[in-house]
Amino acid sequence: MNSIQSSFPQTLVDRFQRRVDYLRLSVTDRCDFRCVYCMAEDMQFLPRREVLSLEELYEVARAFTQLGVSKVRLTGGEPLVRRGILGLVEQLGKLPGLRELALTTNGSQLTKMAPALREGGITSVNISLDTLDAERFRELTRTGDLEAVLRGIEAAVAAGFDRIRLNAVILRGRNDHEVLDLVRYAREQAVDITFIEEMPLGHIVEHDRGLSLASSAELQRQIDAEFPLQSQGDPSGAAGPARYFRMADSTSRVGFISPHSNNFCHLCNRVRLTVSGRLLLCLGNEHSVDLREVLRRPGYDSAQLVEAIVSAMNLKPERHHFGEEGATDIVRFMNMTGG
Repeated sequence: MNSIQSSFPQTLVDRFQRRVDYLRLSVTDRCDFRCVYCMAEDMQFLPRREVLSLEELYEVARAFTQLGVSKVRLTGGEPLVRRGILGLVEQLGKLPGLRELALTTNGSQLTKMAPALREGGITSVNISLDTLDAERFRELTRTGDLEAVLRGIEAAVAAGFDRIRLNAVILRGRNDHEVLDLVRYAREQAVDITFIEEMPLGHIVEHDRGLSLASSAELQRQIDAEFPLQSQGDPSGAAGPARYFRMADSTSRVGFISPHSNNFCHLCNRVRLTVSGRLLLCLGNEHSVDLREVLRRPGYDSAQLVEAIVSAMNLKPERHHFGEEGATDIVRFMNMTGG
């Protein structure tokens, strides 16, 4: 494949002058869990012909790093169920200019894979953990084993990643009474924890999202009463959309990602690639470009891919409109979106 041509920019900038330096790369739409806020219980997954190969995923990541992207996060579905994922990690870990190679996972495979992931180049890991109650964990994930995930978290800590963060989606009436217990667990493990407002993606019938939404503000008040929180300021593009807080007696940070109650779109520095090759320019809109079509053109050349990525920046919208009247109804599930 040809290297980037000098006629292309060395950084990606959208029409609102936001620099895009972060790619979320979905490696599969499949998962060994069926979390109630992420997907339907009976999911139909993509046929193999519609899924990007590992070589194609690497080619896209390489093009983005040549355009100044310094952070790549592997997502899914559950990325660690993709066959050959460790080989892809090793390849990506050697890309010039890549400052951070991150992973978002449900933790189920970390017990056996954490050391190899660290050795391959993964620098930070986000692990989903919504409850510490085994029965509730099975209820929320439909298929998950809490003990396997807790062992996976311990394995990740032992592997020595630069940063580990727990991600918790809190649903009113389901696990909102466990917020303090989750903070205590994060403190015990000396890892960060972030509470995420449920994303309104896909047609979910298991619960009413409007009634189950637990706002970041109410969770922050609950935590602050037990563990006084010291703000680290507004989100930054480098740190992602979370607003982080310190606790005076702990190295763990508490974060809040608030797509409903605290719009952070003006700081957006990321794009997402679905495993089918669709480059999503916004989590909450359908603006996209088909990179699979580019990759599979007869006589494909890497310059074509770079050109498509650069042109796509003009499609990136200013913001999403979650919760607003007349907002776009996003029918794709989170596992199809890419973490």
